[in-house]
Amino acid sequence: MIIPSIDLMGGQAVQLIGGKQHALDAGDPRPLAERFALAGDIAVVDLDAALGRGDNTALIRELLQLAPCRVGGGIRSVERAIEWLDAGAAHVVLGTAATPEVLRELPRDRVIAALDAVEGEVVVEGWQTRTGRDVRSRMEELRDYVAGFLVTFVEREGRMQGTDPQQAAELVSAAGTARLTVAGGVTTVDEIATLDRLGVDAQVGMALYTGRLELADAIAAPLTSDRTDDLWPTVVTDECGVALGLAWSSAASLRAAVQTRTGVYQSRTRGLWHKGATSGATQQLLRIALDCDRDALRFTVRQRGTGFCHLGTKSCWGAATGLGGLAATLMTRRTQAPPGSYTARLFNDAALLRSKLVEEAGELATAEQPAEVCAEAADVLYFTMVALARSGLSLADVERELDRRARTVTRRRGDAKPTPREL
Repeated sequence: MIIPSIDLMGGQAVQLIGGKQHALDAGDPRPLAERFALAGDIAVVDLDAALGRGDNTALIRELLQLAPCRVGGGIRSVERAIEWLDAGAAHVVLGTAATPEVLRELPRDRVIAALDAVEGEVVVEGWQTRTGRDVRSRMEELRDYVAGFLVTFVEREGRMQGTDPQQAAELVSAAGTARLTVAGGVTTVDEIATLDRLGVDAQVGMALYTGRLELADAIAAPLTSDRTDDLWPTVVTDECGVALGLAWSSAASLRAAVQTRTGVYQSRTRGLWHKGATSGATQQLLRIALDCDRDALRFTVRQRGTGFCHLGTKSCWGAATGLGGLAATLMTRRTQAPPGSYTARLFNDAALLRSKLVEEAGELATAEQPAEVCAEAADVLYFTMVALARSGLSLADVERELDRRARTVTRRRGDAKPTPREL
């Protein structure tokens, strides 16, 4: 798969050739992060921090709110790595600091070791100093401490002259169970597909910035199809992962979807299908994922209007149930509450809502029998979701916050706050 790269210098996205020659200014990295996030993880490299002449910390913290990021550049201590993990980085990427002594202090599943290599030899200090160590032996030394490796083929970096799949293939076994990502020269769809078949991800920068490689084509590169029309089945889900329906994608529809960041599909009878163009039930496209067999897609969307199905329901399997159904009902009650609606009363009476939240939480805390716990938990969830809807928030917003907290490494004690009587 592709890992789009954003290299930062002076608050701007840039691209270098060979790590030295300033070749391209790409401007504000924020819109880039939002676009690249369609593909999943993106690599964010703080070149200023790596070169020891400042940093882009505040900017990277903003990017972490826009996309799942692998953060690298200038991370030279355990403390700095943990700072980024606590800030929400999906992974931290360590270069010269990637030693067993440092890595064993960090969670293995969140760490990537970056190795820069010239003709298979590890180089350091801005790619200027050869170490005499071959990259394979260095990977074997570190593989028990990291979730992945980023190996940059320095002689190819930024030159768009193609990568060397054979060289990547020779490194796969050295990586052990760690996932290998290679950077340097990746320019074509065929290269990404070949690397993917090897179990290797491709970190790409220059080819995307220059338009040599379309993001949609790069995402779809590993896909195959056994259909004569070469379409790919596309499962459409909401932000909480609930399936809304099944559609089909083609190379053309995928390009349109990525370009507009909306739900665009390939109708088998009508050509390109811009979801909601006539009904108003449009979709904001948030993420595109490939399945494990590389023969199907998943679109994660923010559905607007009545829903995905042409029958006016949220999904093609009928109306939503459970928490999703409750959330949809509550959002409707904000504007279309029937006379006497208790939910509408709660929307308009903050003191009542606050009292009910406290009351139901207290009853849940003292409930003991399973049926009682279930009933009280349902009450707490209902009033909690009313509070969310009242603030214009969704379950997906809460899930993102929970995911963010799950990524923190530094844990709070979690002691209860003192009551007024204890103060």
